[in-house]
Amino acid sequence: MQLDAIIALPADMQTVGEQKKYTIETAPVDAIARITGAIPLVIPPLGEQLDIDALLRRVAGVFVPGGLSNVHPARYGREPTEKDEPFDPARDATSLPLIRAALARGIPILMTCRGFQELNVALGGSLKTEPEDLPEEAKHGTPESAKTEDERYRIRQPLNVTPGGKLAAVLGAEHVQVNSLHSQLIDNLAPNLVVEATADDGTVEAVTVSGAKGFALGVVFHPEYWAERDAVSHAILRAFAAAVHDYAARKQLAIAS
Repeated sequence: MQLDAIIALPADMQTVGEQKKYTIETAPVDAIARITGAIPLVIPPLGEQLDIDALLRRVAGVFVPGGLSNVHPARYGREPTEKDEPFDPARDATSLPLIRAALARGIPILMTCRGFQELNVALGGSLKTEPEDLPEEAKHGTPESAKTEDERYRIRQPLNVTPGGKLAAVLGAEHVQVNSLHSQLIDNLAPNLVVEATADDGTVEAVTVSGAKGFALGVVFHPEYWAERDAVSHAILRAFAAAVHDYAARKQLAIAS
C-alpha cells in the first residue's frame, strides 16, 4: 500500500522536570504506519494557535488516541476534584475543536480511550470517574497487578456489540473481548452519539456519530496496541484505513477534475 494519505494524531503536553514536552505513545503512531499504510503526522497541542482548517485540508484522516490525562471537568460544566486529575488543558483546547472540525468536514476519524471521552465532551456529553473500591477484575481502569505493557493491555473486557450497528458490521460479531485501561466513564451521552457497544455493567464502550458525513468511530479501549495480533483490533483499524484511503482517493479525484 502506497503512503498516499496523511493521518493526524494530536499529542499531549507533558512536563518532565521543568521541561515542557509534546508527547505521544508510540503504539498509535506505529499502528497507523503499519496497518493503514498512511503517514502518521503528530500534531502538537497548540490550542488556538493551531490552524485546524489548514491542517484538515492536508490530511485524509484523524486518529485521536489515549493520553496521560483526563478531560478537564470544566469542559462539561463541572468543578474539578483531585480524583479527576491529571489534566492537560493544552490537549483539551486542541483535540475538542479538532474533533468537531473533522466531523463537519466528513474526514474519517477514529478516537480511542481519551479520544473517545473527548468526542463525548466535544458534542455536549459529560464524564464521571470510576469508583476506586471495586475489585480489580470489575474495574475498567488499568489493572493494578499488571507488571508489563502486555499485562496492562491484556484482552479482558467482555463487549456487547449492538446488533445491526456499524461496529457490528465491522466486527461481524455481537460478543467480543477487548482491553480496558480507562477510569473515566461516560456519564451523560452526547445527543448525537449512537451506542455501538457496552460492557456487561452497561458502561458505554463504543459509539458512532449520528448523521456523520464519514467514518466516525469512538471506542474507549485500545485497538492500536494489539493491531495485528487481535482480530477485533485489526478489524477496527482496517475499517478506518479503508475509509481514509477512500477519502484520499476522492479528494485527489476532485483536485484532478
